[in-house]
Amino acid sequence: MNFNYKNYRKSITKAFIITPFIALLLAGCSDDSLDTVPETSISTETAFSTPAKILAQVNGLYAQLSNPSLYGGRFIIFNEQRGNEFSQNDGNNSTGANVWNQSITSSGDFVNSVWSVAYTAINFSNILIDNLANTTVVTDDLRKNYIAEAKFIRAISYLSLVQTYAKPYAQNSAAPALPLRLKGNTSGGLNDFAFSSVADVYTQILKDLDEAEADLPESYSTAILNASRAHKATAIALKTRAYLSKGDYAKVVSEASKIVPQSAPFQYVSGSLTHRLEPNIATVFGGLYVGSEAIFTIPFTTAAEAPGLQSALGPNYLTPVLYFNSAGIIANDVFASPTSTDARKALVITNSTGQKLLNKFKKNSAPFTDFVPVIRYAEIILNYAEAAAQNNNLPLARTLLSAVRNRSDAAYVFTTGVTTKDELIATILTERRIELVGEGFRTPDLLRRVQTLPGKTGNAGVAPEVLPTAGNYVWAIPSNELAYNKLAPR
Repeated sequence: MNFNYKNYRKSITKAFIITPFIALLLAGCSDDSLDTVPETSISTETAFSTPAKILAQVNGLYAQLSNPSLYGGRFIIFNEQRGNEFSQNDGNNSTGANVWNQSITSSGDFVNSVWSVAYTAINFSNILIDNLANTTVVTDDLRKNYIAEAKFIRAISYLSLVQTYAKPYAQNSAAPALPLRLKGNTSGGLNDFAFSSVADVYTQILKDLDEAEADLPESYSTAILNASRAHKATAIALKTRAYLSKGDYAKVVSEASKIVPQSAPFQYVSGSLTHRLEPNIATVFGGLYVGSEAIFTIPFTTAAEAPGLQSALGPNYLTPVLYFNSAGIIANDVFASPTSTDARKALVITNSTGQKLLNKFKKNSAPFTDFVPVIRYAEIILNYAEAAAQNNNLPLARTLLSAVRNRSDAAYVFTTGVTTKDELIATILTERRIELVGEGFRTPDLLRRVQTLPGKTGNAGVAPEVLPTAGNYVWAIPSNELAYNKLAPR
């Protein structure tokens, strides 16, 4: 399958569908979120009339995820700002100070932009699924492949939304969560959707991923395609994240076991495709990484594709907007002990003012072309480890935990914190904080376990703790949705 990331943004500006519905979704959003709007629009009949135009539509779905307000940068930053690993230098709301200090409201630009961009991706996915249902323009296998990719995009978009705006599954699975929009809207209107429950949203996410897994290819022809387009392992990996968020540990185990063996070598091989931990973690954060650890990555191969200064990961961590909170994971011996030989210690640097900074994303001058790791093999191993421990398979959980630790510190042996079930789960959760810091996992991990969002201090002031019973524990329904959807909960 031909796919050129250098040209795909140019192609979608000529061939992507814009609808009144999408214009409504984007109304009132920040400048970054408006980048989703192509320069030209065409009819759906024309957009799906040739194989090349259909491919342009598929390529465009991935462009939606790379929007600066979503996985292009800001969404990941928001999930770190709400957690407790980082302090904030800048008190300006344009850099998310109101996200960090937990004061952002339903009218906040970021609350509206994440929702708008994610639902734009969902609507474009729906349009593609609708239009390819019976097409004969491409082969049946390719038609199924494209629909499966659209279902993956829809699933990851809904998972991002439900983890941000809805009560955690473990807190109240029957609570209203999101409107499930599953048909493409190309004519405007149709804004009044009742909100489905948390449980129903997860059911739809997992249905999409099961169907995507069935029809996605095992692999593509190049490393960048394997990293940046959904294949079978991508859908399986996202299922482990969704089931972990839901607290269905048995299903995490059954899905993770498809792509993670229970003993060394910990790798998934399917034809020419291999997913495994890189021997050297520094390789993963070299800027343009598309190797075996990358299960799903957002690539920026040209300056035109790259996010701007306020959205990109590199400048947020290195300028810095965010620096390590001394009471957070940076206090762990992996980073703090003078005798630590853990390779992840090298991913932290100290600036001239003594602040500890995350150095995973190294592009700190324009263009900010660091590829964004959305799903890494290390995450899946840790998902598997936590679920195995929850299911009382402590030997397997220890083995998987050690696989991640020993990649960065080959001689390390866990001698404490791994004896009882509760100790082991706590140790695995700590390892997640060490391994995945800065990649957008801290807030979702706190929420899925219905834990308090801890307070923290920084140069931007004081951020109070947020209890699970508080009204701002999750983000509010955006003001734009409330304005246009009369069925939205008030």
